[in-house]
Amino acid sequence: MLGKLKSLFDEVLGANPRRDFGPDDYRVAAVALLIHLANADGVVTAQESARLRALCEQKFALDSGDARALIAEATERQREAVDLQGFTSVLKRTLGHGGRLAIVELLWDMTYADGAADELEENIVWRIAQALEVPESDLQTLHDFADRLSALKHTDEGGGA
Repeated sequence: MLGKLKSLFDEVLGANPRRDFGPDDYRVAAVALLIHLANADGVVTAQESARLRALCEQKFALDSGDARALIAEATERQREAVDLQGFTSVLKRTLGHGGRLAIVELLWDMTYADGAADELEENIVWRIAQALEVPESDLQTLHDFADRLSALKHTDEGGGA
């Protein structure tokens, strides 16, 4: 009870500002797409969960608490969504070409979080990129880069080159 009261005072006084993620927050839309992608095969691996948290912290400059709040909000919105169009339309409205490319880069990063991309995940990324109006040449370049980066990362983890 005392903790709740302190949190309320902190919030009202601005000591601990609460981070709200509004309906047009591109971060929620982006993370909802990442969550959809991670769930594509019906199993979210520990690597995918860890990568999602790391991407939220690194790419959106959030501390771990705000990253968890963002993931929770995006999870709820993704669960309620009928399709992905709501998320892609937010991203198209709020981000320029470079920002949309960065989102596709995040999608490829999540695709390879567990070491390999499967056909379903790749198809989802391609469909999202098309909805974001990312040119196919840019999409292919990002895919090739993510593929090479994943191969290098997993070779290094295995003690190879």
